[in-house]
Amino acid sequence: MSTIERSDLVRDGTSTVELVAGATVALTAVVFTLGLTSLFGLVSVTGTVGGLPVPVLLGTLLSLSGLLVVGFGLASYTGMVDTDPLPTAGLVAAVAFSGVWFVIGGLVASQTLGFGLAGWLVAAIATGGVAFAVTVFPREDIGSTVPAGALSLLAGVVMLTGIIGPGWKWAPNGLNAAFFYDITAPVIVMFCALYVGWAAAKAYGGFGARGRHLGAHVLVYLTVTAIIAVLIGLVAFVVMKGMPGVLRGVEVGLGVGPASTINLFGLSYTIVWPLNWPIVMNGVALLNDYNGVLPAIVGTIWLVVGAVLFAVPLGIGTAIFLSEYAEEGRFTQVVEVATNALWSTPSIVFGLFGYAFLLPRFGGQKSLLSGMLTLGFMLLPLVVITSREAMLAVPDEYRDGSAALGVSKWQTIRSVVLPAALPGVVTGVILGVGRIAGETAPILLTMAGGTFVPGSQTADVIGGFQFTASPPFVTNPELLQSTSALPYQLYAIITAGLNSSKLDPWALALVLLTIVLSFYAIGIVTRYYFRKKLNQ
Repeated sequence: MSTIERSDLVRDGTSTVELVAGATVALTAVVFTLGLTSLFGLVSVTGTVGGLPVPVLLGTLLSLSGLLVVGFGLASYTGMVDTDPLPTAGLVAAVAFSGVWFVIGGLVASQTLGFGLAGWLVAAIATGGVAFAVTVFPREDIGSTVPAGALSLLAGVVMLTGIIGPGWKWAPNGLNAAFFYDITAPVIVMFCALYVGWAAAKAYGGFGARGRHLGAHVLVYLTVTAIIAVLIGLVAFVVMKGMPGVLRGVEVGLGVGPASTINLFGLSYTIVWPLNWPIVMNGVALLNDYNGVLPAIVGTIWLVVGAVLFAVPLGIGTAIFLSEYAEEGRFTQVVEVATNALWSTPSIVFGLFGYAFLLPRFGGQKSLLSGMLTLGFMLLPLVVITSREAMLAVPDEYRDGSAALGVSKWQTIRSVVLPAALPGVVTGVILGVGRIAGETAPILLTMAGGTFVPGSQTADVIGGFQFTASPPFVTNPELLQSTSALPYQLYAIITAGLNSSKLDPWALALVLLTIVLSFYAIGIVTRYYFRKKLNQ
């Protein structure tokens, strides 16, 4: 029986190396977070953090992370650290690093040293070529760490020396634009943090396959964090700007709200609301203390509801035929290509289709029905695509088991395939609704009836149904009337250059965002419900 002895030196050394590499990864995450927060103004790039100026802090952290990564690569190459690097860092890394250093070399040569076109091109090719060679020819530990660490170290030195500091501005010749420190510095910090974080994660994994796996994870995590932060920042910015306008004139109490008359199948009901919320309960009128966008809100909701009622049943039926009845062949391939192409078609094209094809068939004027059908045609391709993919993802064992019990094909589709595919179908509808609810061009061409609409012109679709003794037996004049919608009204107010004394554009943007997120919430709850039912 043999035993394996391990010295304290090796154990302690390995533990220290992992600790240093892990701390470097954490440091790059901190640097990335600082850059992201300073980009959104949560941390002032000209202020201080803990008594230390932000430019000095960012430059120090970038320099430190760059030195740590380069040091770890050199330690691995000289055998001081036990790692398992591959023979090369790979062509993808070489192209990425050479592209960055190509740009850096060109900028330094043209903007700092004042070289002409030939000198700029030679310097850019030289620096890019050196970066390519350093990445692709040495072992992975050198090729992954030295170019990334040198990039971070260069950025840190530039910030510490004030070459790029508060008050810095760059206006390239021939461009009607300028780059300022407040935006450029956070972007540089985040960009360097991504590269160094990737290299540090590879070092933490000991390079090789495990190191590349960890490096990819760090890149994905940091990128996803940035995307989520941008979305949250955008929503927070709209909420901050729009909340004063949304809450302007709000009153709560019995009898303070407006009186609403609802006509339902010939009967009238009057309701006095205990809430007075001008922006969502009022239209536009000369005597209003505060104007609102109630007609636009109602128009937006009816647009989405009508589009969903038109597109979802038709799309699901089409998906059922394509996935369960049609043979795989040229026809299904053509339909697949056509649906993908339609989903990628710009919305203005759908608007032109509605303007040229639907409007002449509905009295030659803009109407709510034309807008519903136009947005329904926009939603239809995505419903077909996602529903078909969801049905194809249902295991064939479900169908075979149902057929073995003597169940007909249609009963199998209705009772087995559709319930299993519903979560995927609902996901597609959610994505589609998120797109069509904010469209402006189709509404502008097919439905928009005005910017400042009185509250009395709110589309009463339910109360507009009328029964007749002759075909078509049921009519609804409200569907053939033009109305407004929030995306169009927001667009019109912004382009008109109106101030907030009439309607606050930021308040309208917040109301539109709330409605879209509400549709998302309804879809997510519906998907969760069907998934729960499916797993029971």
